[in-house]
Amino acid sequence: MVLLRRWWDRKSLQLGLVALALGSAWVLRETQGALLLEMYQGITRPVQMLQAGPTPEEHLRDARVSELQARIVDLESQNQKLQNLLGYVTKEPIASRPIPARVLGRSADHWWQQITLDRGSNSGIQAGFIVKAEGGLVGLVESVTPNTSRVLLISDLKSQVGVTISRTSAKGVLRGDSSAEAVLEFYEKVPNAKVGDYVSTSTYSQRFPSGVAVGKIKSLDLKKLPASIAKVELFPQIRSLDWVAVYPKPENTIPEGENPQPPTNSQPQNSN
Repeated sequence: MVLLRRWWDRKSLQLGLVALALGSAWVLRETQGALLLEMYQGITRPVQMLQAGPTPEEHLRDARVSELQARIVDLESQNQKLQNLLGYVTKEPIASRPIPARVLGRSADHWWQQITLDRGSNSGIQAGFIVKAEGGLVGLVESVTPNTSRVLLISDLKSQVGVTISRTSAKGVLRGDSSAEAVLEFYEKVPNAKVGDYVSTSTYSQRFPSGVAVGKIKSLDLKKLPASIAKVELFPQIRSLDWVAVYPKPENTIPEGENPQPPTNSQPQNSN
């Protein structure tokens, strides 16, 4: 009896493990592994949930939040630009206060040539009206519909503006260059000008009032023939216009088809 008890004490653990293994094998056979799979899924489900990432609903919610944030940023930017324009407009005398207008569109093929505004003849705008923005001259209204206006920018290759150097009164013609810069052709062979000089519209301009800021000289080429030229950095942000101010054309402009008398016989006769 004592020997039997000792044998049981030594073998009971082994017999228990064998019984457990046989029982597990029988359960697996009867359930075809479903119980084991369930136990595995129960253990690994929390880890899978952590690794799976956001659900489609969460993706949609995040996309909507991102869209709203982008719209808020855009509205804040537009509001700031409008506030800046209104501050610029209110500096003008009430009698000559301009018409604020928003840039409605511009073609990728004509980015530096023209813009379309959201105001037209119903707002009192006419062809020949002057367009400015914070910084200075933007261009000229070419044509209007009841609710829109098309503006020829001073950066257009066809644009020509009579200008003067504010410091010395040296004069010339500013031509568009399809960029944020323009080319100034001086009337004089050796003009009294230097890099950094400010450029504004001159009294010889046919279509624009005198004294409107345009830009500043970025570089000079005094050896250019037949006349010296300068690269002018335009003040208005032509590349990113959103809001502008539209002014009636000055009363002293020369009617279409007429030419002003040139300052001297050696100076060009055509400037806008």
